[in-house]
Amino acid sequence: MGLLDGMLKGLADKFLGQEGTNPLLGMIGNLLSDPQTGGLSGLIQNFSNKGLGDVVSSWVGTGENLPISGRQIQEVLGSGRIEQLAAKLGTSSQEVSGGLAGLLPQFIDKLTPDGTLPESNVLQKALNMLKTGLG
Repeated sequence: MGLLDGMLKGLADKFLGQEGTNPLLGMIGNLLSDPQTGGLSGLIQNFSNKGLGDVVSSWVGTGENLPISGRQIQEVLGSGRIEQLAAKLGTSSQEVSGGLAGLLPQFIDKLTPDGTLPESNVLQKALNMLKTGLG
């Protein structure tokens, strides 16, 4: 099993629910591959622009992940986007932003195990494999 395969297995084990799916995982994958957000690096830049650079840097770095609140997630992504995600999931905006606050730090941490951003083609392959259930 290669390094990428191991990383993907770890991500899947960490984030997939008992039924084998977690709808927020798909939402995070979409956020990280969305051209509007600029992918992972664009999302990290959005956090920095909102004064949360130290928080998001801790997720990428090799140390302990700093926490983030659902409100902060909503500030970075925008209430309109959170409301769209909530509508797709049939849940409240607070549940979506709270869920993302719990998952996004871990997800980004697992995508950057050595403290650096993956190359875009490696990240896209990882996201595609997660979306298709690790093929």
